[in-house]
Amino acid sequence: MRRHILITVLAAAVLATGCSTKRNAVQETAGDLPFDMPAWELPSIPSRTVLLTDFGAKGDGVSDNTAAFAQAIDRLVSQGGGHLVVPAGIWKTGPIGMKSNIDLHLERGAVVVFDPDQDLYPIIDTNFEGLDVRRCLSPLHAEGERNFSITGEGIFDGSGDAWREVKKRKVSSDFWNDLLKKGGLLSEKGDVWYPDEGYMKARLTAGSLNYPDPSLDEQEIKTFLRPVMVSFRECEDILIEGCTFQNSPCWNLHPLYCKNLTIRGIMVRNPSWSANGDGIDIDACENVRLTGSSFDVGDDAICIKSGKDEDGRRHGKVCRNLLIEDCTVYHGHGGFVVGSEMSGGVENIMVRNCTFIGTDVGLRFKSARGRGGLVHDIWCENIYMKDIVSYGVIFNLYYAGVAASDMSRNGEADLLPVDETTPEFRDIHFSGLVCQGADQAIYINGLPELPARNLTFANSVFSADKGVEIQYAEGVTFDHVTVNGQTIEH
Repeated sequence: MRRHILITVLAAAVLATGCSTKRNAVQETAGDLPFDMPAWELPSIPSRTVLLTDFGAKGDGVSDNTAAFAQAIDRLVSQGGGHLVVPAGIWKTGPIGMKSNIDLHLERGAVVVFDPDQDLYPIIDTNFEGLDVRRCLSPLHAEGERNFSITGEGIFDGSGDAWREVKKRKVSSDFWNDLLKKGGLLSEKGDVWYPDEGYMKARLTAGSLNYPDPSLDEQEIKTFLRPVMVSFRECEDILIEGCTFQNSPCWNLHPLYCKNLTIRGIMVRNPSWSANGDGIDIDACENVRLTGSSFDVGDDAICIKSGKDEDGRRHGKVCRNLLIEDCTVYHGHGGFVVGSEMSGGVENIMVRNCTFIGTDVGLRFKSARGRGGLVHDIWCENIYMKDIVSYGVIFNLYYAGVAASDMSRNGEADLLPVDETTPEFRDIHFSGLVCQGADQAIYINGLPELPARNLTFANSVFSADKGVEIQYAEGVTFDHVTVNGQTIEH
């Protein structure tokens, strides 16, 4: 039986400053869902308002406004909360720490540019790609806060080009030649550009992963320990609405262990060549609504995670109760992705009425032996895909840390014991998929010791060079599914 959720939405009144300053409770429904999803209220922010310019800030693109942001937020916190309005202009700043009962509101024309000066971003204990690690403080961050929001029509720019490596094959020759003029170092083969020697040293020890030799001096390799741009950890009752997030040093948005998160009407942009340039990674969170947003990024666009390997199983936090609808992805390794860090488990997700154009993969499910974790009860409905580079839908439980279009299709056939390190995928349902153009319509590669189970496809149409390939899966059904006009039966 499908359930209805009721969520309190706050209608905004606008003062002379142009800022939403008072919210009146209005009921809104999220529509039918095949699982129970608790109701919650959006943040209720006091009507008090200050302007960033009240604290000496200058939107000239040159002045350092780090102190102004901190002072303005502290002033509002001391008064019980309120709205910090950032007017039109280019506002250069170091990291901004969000606090409870605060709305950070960017007016149209406001561009917050995070200063790439590494001295502003201390190395902290955090969690990245599912592991407990040390990395730089995020430019926009909060930990343990509740009832806060990021709103408006402005832009957050993470100055990511100062932090990231660049692969030659991903950029034009003109871009590559201009990049070389900036300095930096090249790999031995001359096919990868690194921003500095410390980054290159860390990469050589980390291989294809992001975990360098722990014996290296972390200050020397600080560029490699680049932060996600937006990090909210163990926060509750959050609204992110209307703004653009772009050019991040690493992932754009990373809510971790958060509850009651609403994201709507945002735009997320990263260059197609940006290393680890994910759009949003919803990591071990509960009760999340992501609606009406667009993504054009350099890695996975909308990604669901819950920790990796032993660290993920030790934290044991399930990512559950998510509604993702009316979103568009223009570029990314995957439009909607689960994994590969899913050791804490993933359950109760509805993805519907989304469009993926030119993504590497449309719907992407990935894991590997050693992860553990149960992924189940996921519904993908009315998903429209065009010009997909590789797979319309892929399950790959031999994921090796590379993009789907680069990976091998040949899974090992050896049978291992099933234990807590064995990932399990089951009860995942697809209907109303339309895929116009892909290398392959559907590819399923489970594990021989624990096959993917109960995967259903209904009322879907694929146009692709290749059809359906299935290894190590049980209970896969097709009901009114065609590839190039041919009905699929299994």
